[in-house]
Amino acid sequence: MRLADQIAQCRTPFIVENTITKRQTRLTGAADFSSALAACPTRYSLSDDLVGLCTALAYSKGARTLACADLLHVPGEHVWIEWCEAPWIKELNRYGFRSAAQHAQAVGRRGALIESSPQGRRGLIKSFWTDGDKEMEVLASSMEAYFDFDTDVGEDPAAPDGRNGATISVFDRTAGNADILRRCFRFRYESTWADYYEQAQLFTCQADSIARHALGTIAIDIPVILAFLLLLATRPGLPRRALMLERLNQARMKSGKTPLLDHIEVSSPLLPEYRSAGSESVASHPRRGPRLHHVRGHLVRRGSQLFWRVPHLRGNARSGIVRSRTVTWTLDCPPEQRPGAGAACEVTVRPAQIREN
Repeated sequence: MRLADQIAQCRTPFIVENTITKRQTRLTGAADFSSALAACPTRYSLSDDLVGLCTALAYSKGARTLACADLLHVPGEHVWIEWCEAPWIKELNRYGFRSAAQHAQAVGRRGALIESSPQGRRGLIKSFWTDGDKEMEVLASSMEAYFDFDTDVGEDPAAPDGRNGATISVFDRTAGNADILRRCFRFRYESTWADYYEQAQLFTCQADSIARHALGTIAIDIPVILAFLLLLATRPGLPRRALMLERLNQARMKSGKTPLLDHIEVSSPLLPEYRSAGSESVASHPRRGPRLHHVRGHLVRRGSQLFWRVPHLRGNARSGIVRSRTVTWTLDCPPEQRPGAGAACEVTVRPAQIREN
């Protein structure tokens, strides 16, 4: 079952109990978003190959997606995006996120609910995940992210709901002013969780440890979501297929089951994944020229075009031939938002650091 359906059908409140006083507190959880998911007009489900592409665009060395803030916008005031966790974890492992491998689940899914302005340039993101089909296995992050793509350098993005409080900034020191996460995004606890931790009167070291753990449940998703939004803006866009489930839902309702939500399946337009080098070819043939090795993807922006040099193998061709390594996307954007001809717009994304404001 897709994550959106699990949340829409979730009715169990998230309640925690103080082990000393036995006091129970209800915190915002997945069940509190069941109505929002059911009413969400746009729901995307990403194919595994597209998940791998978006993760590579976000985290590959030299893949400088995040400097394209002027091209980004959310395609609706309420948008849901979800994907399978396995291909996401697999791609993250290639770019240094080894600690995430232990959390990978073959049936796990992740998702994000985005509430944005009509122009799609500012809004709020909430993150969700599940490791199974049971209702208690559907979780919502205690943190949320708000953004404003029009934030100027040196300013802080304004919270869309006007709520003030402590925030966390995620940044890459090497990116400077081109780092969209530092400039346009802030992370904070959801209001009930913020009150809960404030009343807990934690030591500083405890609060920092909890904050870093909570931040890890949402911050790592944001670059992948941004890469997907960037691909949606390309012309002619991504291959998509709207799934209308009327007949299936009629059968489900007759058997007493809850109807499933309609959604759009989105897939990648690129080539199949490259072949990896086999140990036999390296061992059985004398070395001639460069050894076969993997070259990470590179993304360069020039004007309204993005050039993506897909991950490929370089060296001994006995292990296979890469027919094409460059893909060009053209984006439609207002002339005043386009940089000068031939100008490259790039930023490298690495495992991030955090800073409290």
